[in-house]
Amino acid sequence: MMPLRKVALITGSAKGLGRMTALLLAERGFDILVNYVHSEEEAQALCERVRELGVRCFAVQADICRAADRERLVAEAVSRYGQIDVLVNNAGPFIRERRFFRDYEAAEIEELMQGNLLGVMHLDHLVIPMMRAASWGRIIHFGFGHAAEARGWPHRAVYAAAKVGLVSFTKTLAAEEAGGGITVNMICPGDIRGANKERLIQEVEHLHDDESPRGRPGTGEDIARVIAFLCEDRSDFLTGNIIDVSGGLDPIRAIVGGGAVRDGASAGPAASY
Repeated sequence: MMPLRKVALITGSAKGLGRMTALLLAERGFDILVNYVHSEEEAQALCERVRELGVRCFAVQADICRAADRERLVAEAVSRYGQIDVLVNNAGPFIRERRFFRDYEAAEIEELMQGNLLGVMHLDHLVIPMMRAASWGRIIHFGFGHAAEARGWPHRAVYAAAKVGLVSFTKTLAAEEAGGGITVNMICPGDIRGANKERLIQEVEHLHDDESPRGRPGTGEDIARVIAFLCEDRSDFLTGNIIDVSGGLDPIRAIVGGGAVRDGASAGPAASY
């Protein structure tokens, strides 16, 4: 009888960083549950690609900003696979337009907090019991560069507050669950833009990025390979970490005259997934 493979649920994985994470974990032998909101065509295409790697893959539509959708997503994963071993909380709304806090609508504040903090906590709460029963689990959160420093980020007030709150939650949950074989870490991507979110490192090594201290653009592979390492069996001593994968870039720019702010416009994940 073949041993059961571990199962990874990756939110917002039809495109971008989530897609690259799904592909790399599939290459490492994980069964995958893809999650999307609007990108059904991309999600189904990804599932076909993943299955070609010899593992199981299904796609489930669910908006992680909604509690009922989160519960349905986890229930569907358990129905398909019987277990969730890895939860990658990649999805999260991000408003790219620079805007003062006073100009946000109440509904926008609610969506940003649900998608980037409360919804993540809810998903963790749903999967922890089965991870504890298996004495093994990996939970990955997403933040932004230097989130652990809790600095102000003008024009990103709500998003930044949610992610900084998630920093504290990451460290707390890691300490609480370490004895049960569960690790909890946060990945903080740099300013990885556009098509680079689905590129390999070798595809950009020859390119120059003036804003990156490393000198080249970041890629989806940069993020996915760190997540894959954290999901290894022998990575169980790494927990409660806030890991910048940014090439040394600080996404929070200084305030310039007139209250304008220059910052990494692509520092957060895509708002549509």
